[in-house]
Amino acid sequence: MQTETTTITKAAEVLERLRATIGQAMVGQTTVVDQIIITLVAAGHALIEGVPGLGKTLLVRALSQAMSLNHARVQFTPDMMPSDITGHAVLDPNTRELRVVRGPVFTQLLLADEINRAPAKTQSALLEVMQEYQVTLEGQTLALPQPFFVLATQNPVETEGTYPLPEAQLDRFLLKVQIGYPSAKEEVDVVLRTTINQTGQQFPLANVTPCLDERTVLALQQIAARQRVDESVVDYAVRITRATREWPGIAFGAGSRGAIALVRAARVVALMAGRDFVTPDDIKQIALPALSHRIALAPDALLEGRSAHDLLTAVIESVAAPRT
Repeated sequence: MQTETTTITKAAEVLERLRATIGQAMVGQTTVVDQIIITLVAAGHALIEGVPGLGKTLLVRALSQAMSLNHARVQFTPDMMPSDITGHAVLDPNTRELRVVRGPVFTQLLLADEINRAPAKTQSALLEVMQEYQVTLEGQTLALPQPFFVLATQNPVETEGTYPLPEAQLDRFLLKVQIGYPSAKEEVDVVLRTTINQTGQQFPLANVTPCLDERTVLALQQIAARQRVDESVVDYAVRITRATREWPGIAFGAGSRGAIALVRAARVVALMAGRDFVTPDDIKQIALPALSHRIALAPDALLEGRSAHDLLTAVIESVAAPRT
């Protein structure tokens, strides 16, 4: 028991160090940073949404620099093809045989920048990648390196030149992370960091030094997977998920992946708090980012100007948490 407690404590310290390292580049946005860390340790993928200029790409760059993992960036555009992401086959002039050229997806940390600027056909190229951690090219099934994460950024759907993501792809993201405007003090700090002794618009990343490697990330994922979750807590996650399917104003609710995401993410919430067990509060804390992208609003709710955040908050508050 003492050894397990020590392991949990050390893991929580490592995650705190990662949070502090990212903070060397990212001003404020502590909730956003925590949710990204939760996604990584839960071995999931994250969709980061916010208007342009709030640091979505900076966050991912700081994260990739803080971890000694291979990383690649794909800038999604309306003319992009699926093969630009996964790869393609070319005819070798010497052997007269097809040779597979691997795309940027063959990495460990993939930044899919402005993913909703590409049409659905191109977006769907990531479906197999995100679910099965493999790519099928010319009849060959090629495994991706582990650990593997997709961190996708998108502008709000109302922004000009964007396409809505297919529901099947949205469901493959563990969390949808909302990044909002900074406070006045934080915004002053942002401006100072990018203007003092700086040319151009690049954020300084020199202070972000690697603090995690591949082996440590995989070990953290294993520790999180061993976190104790009482059946009553699992039942609580399932009841919240099922309640979204019957709530007025929600056209269709979250599927079983929603409940799974709640439990997986809550395990990491507990780990970051230095505990080896999950509480109902851990489920409640992560419910909004885990479920907001898995529901669709009914037309009447849209006409009334209601949001997924408001409806989900009401759903969560309506479900009684286990007392013991």
